[in-house]
Amino acid sequence: MTESGKIELMCPAGNFESLQAALDNGADSIYFGVEQLNMRARSSVNFTLDDLEEISKRCSQKGVRTYLTLNTIIYDHDLSIIKTVLDRAKSASISAVIAMDQAVIAYARQIGMEVHISTQINITNIETVKFYSLFADTMVLSRELSLSQVKKITSQINKEQIKGPGGKLVEIEIFGHGALCMAVSGKCYLSLHSHNSSANRGACKQNCRKKYTVIDQESGFEIEIDNEYMMSPKDLCTIDFLDQVIDSGVKVLKIEGRGRAPEYVATVTKCYREAIGAIASGSFTKEAVAEWMKKLETVYNRGFWSGYYLGQKLGEWSDNPGSNATQKKVYIGKGRHFYPKTKIGEFEIEAYSLNVGDKILIQGPTTGSQEAEVSSMMVDDIPAQEAKKGDILTLPIGFKIRPSDKLYKVVKA
Repeated sequence: MTESGKIELMCPAGNFESLQAALDNGADSIYFGVEQLNMRARSSVNFTLDDLEEISKRCSQKGVRTYLTLNTIIYDHDLSIIKTVLDRAKSASISAVIAMDQAVIAYARQIGMEVHISTQINITNIETVKFYSLFADTMVLSRELSLSQVKKITSQINKEQIKGPGGKLVEIEIFGHGALCMAVSGKCYLSLHSHNSSANRGACKQNCRKKYTVIDQESGFEIEIDNEYMMSPKDLCTIDFLDQVIDSGVKVLKIEGRGRAPEYVATVTKCYREAIGAIASGSFTKEAVAEWMKKLETVYNRGFWSGYYLGQKLGEWSDNPGSNATQKKVYIGKGRHFYPKTKIGEFEIEAYSLNVGDKILIQGPTTGSQEAEVSSMMVDDIPAQEAKKGDILTLPIGFKIRPSDKLYKVVKA
């Protein structure tokens, strides 16, 4: 929970670009994986053990909490790795570990590290909350619960004064935005069955996102399932009823997306940060929600629905295998130099072209994900309206860029 008493906004980081994007756009906490023992072991780059100190340093400078995900199924041969990872996380002052396996929970408690219970455990009632309060201070509830069910649990926590090991009332966390899985709380065997690649070990092949044909085995008659990917849910979005989410008594709102791009993290974090602020100030309106929805639609999404929070019994399915984003980024070049006195950035165009008036995206491990519009430019120190492949250009930019940064042009999808 933030000091100001607002709901904690917890954001994903699959790499340093996304981490910085979350920090720059108002995250209260970030969650991330290292190496292989997390539920996005294959879909995001993931950090290494040697990155832990840098993650902790960047976040502590902004007062942002850090949560390490160690939430896969654990086998005997993983036990020594778990201890190594948790020991390093503890020494790097990582705030907490998100866990589902009792081996992880037990060792984290042994070394005095805060534990958060993963959605993989599928907590759906107050008695289960009581049980895990012996080990954990924060718990992610099952994604299949309605807000009324969530509120009943948070009310009981207050009524019965259920406290975690830290001595404070147990805090409830729920997912607020991002991808949903057809399986209950993500426990799925399709990928293991078809590719010997376990979703429960962070190696999902996403069978559910593909197109299928149904065959009548008696007649051989084939039906192509059209207009609906019947195992692929639309993405969760709660921004239009975020006031009801906060009213349910949850303390942490989690944004899904460790496998998604830095601009996704930047945009979603910024929108929810603004929405949380608007609720606190009394300026949360339909008009504001419409603007946030418009922005959320610009980055990766499979279409949006409210999940099960408002009482729906069945999911809403996506109508295409990929993204419905209204924008996409096209790589055009890289950063070369930044002139701090004049706030001028120098870039090399390696593909396509760039024009005055274009919207650009600059991304890098330290820069994060920054958007800007090209108001003017110079090519070979001469004012120009266009820069082409091979050109070195300079343009005014309101933030520092670095030689490692990538330059993208943002275009309609």
